Amino acid sequence: MDNRNYDAMVVGGGIAGLQAASDLADQGYKVLIVEKEPSVGGKMILLAKVFPTLDCASCITTPKMSYAKNHENITILTLSQVTSVERQGNDFKVQVHREPRYVNEETCTGCRKCEQACPVLRPDPFDYDLGITKAIHLPFNNAIPLKAVLDMDHCIQCGACARACPVPDCINYLDQGEEYEFTVKTVIKSTGFDMTPMGAKKEYHANELTNVISPMQMERLIAPHGPYGGVLRPTDGKLPDSIAYVQCAGSRDETLGVPYCSRVCCMYAIKQAMLLSGILPLADITIYYMDIRTFGKGYEEFYQSAKSMGIEFVKGKVAQITEADNDNVKLRVEQIGENGGLKEVEHDLCVLSLGMVPTKLENDPFGLELGADKFICSRNPKLSSTLTSEEGVFAAGTAVGPKDIVDSIVEASAAAMQASVYLQNLPKLELNQ
Repeated sequence: MDNRNYDAMVVGGGIAGLQAASDLADQGYKVLIVEKEPSVGGKMILLAKVFPTLDCASCITTPKMSYAKNHENITILTLSQVTSVERQGNDFKVQVHREPRYVNEETCTGCRKCEQACPVLRPDPFDYDLGITKAIHLPFNNAIPLKAVLDMDHCIQCGACARACPVPDCINYLDQGEEYEFTVKTVIKSTGFDMTPMGAKKEYHANELTNVISPMQMERLIAPHGPYGGVLRPTDGKLPDSIAYVQCAGSRDETLGVPYCSRVCCMYAIKQAMLLSGILPLADITIYYMDIRTFGKGYEEFYQSAKSMGIEFVKGKVAQITEADNDNVKLRVEQIGENGGLKEVEHDLCVLSLGMVPTKLENDPFGLELGADKFICSRNPKLSSTLTSEEGVFAAGTAVGPKDIVDSIVEASAAAMQASVYLQNLPKLELNQ
């Protein structure tokens, strides 16, 4: 990588990071995207459809990924993380560590011959371990960069991939990664979110019951290019006749350290339930909830449409999930209302509506102030949520707090504009020093 000087660095290549980088690049600024995964795209590229329009998620994300890749002012560095930051005047000296890909990104053509030759199967992280892939593989079909990556933890170093590769010395089993130093003038943090762990609520036994799955696993099952080619139970490949959603399974719970509402859980559960009712028209779909929160434009209408489709909404708290006969799951539910009381019901498949937690930033090299919820704290949340505690560093998307895709994109553009204004004022700042 020849160029080591950039106007802006965007940390995180999800939908917010791509939007912010594109907005800055369109204004003529040189932008570096640093992404920890083998491809940009973030969580959105994993989704089947988006609410409330039910548009194809990949159809929205892939053009933005391609636009960033082909933009003359954008450089993308994947498998990379910022390790240290030092402020020098109005510049940031940033150290970035690139994890080994074991494949030469410059010469790899993405032909997949190495993947076809590899004899080792491993769980596919793109499908949240529901599917399988090879030890050396393309991250997914529309990955950017579309380059193979080798998982050395599963590699048996048989040499089959190197022999099959048509490019000499493209595969390097001794790759140690690289260290880079960049000089940038401004930074946008769009580091995204994680979901609360499946096993966080011990009474749900999610780590023990294979037919209790996460919402991201359900997204992959619903997707046309999913691991099973349809919605099947992980244990036995059965078409589920009864599917349950458990709301607030990872939010609004002080015992988990997540007392806040994650905002999107109700909507993604309703979206998935509506898609499932089309894929499995004979299946019974039940959403167990404490409160339904439909906060955005058209969201309440979306919820009402789901009820009219026959999706059952049961107000109550799921106290426990255990295994029943035939790999079914048994829910103990404390229902509220006319049919209230403690009941036990069985379902073929159960989805826990997990909440959003920030990507771990406790050891953030930028030293940004975090809120009580561990998301990046804004200096002026009422006027501009993108302003952080560090001058010249801005934040956007779910790095700042739980939000949906629309709000993440809007906030990313706001962060890009704030960064642009900051860059335009830099000459004045330098003259005053």
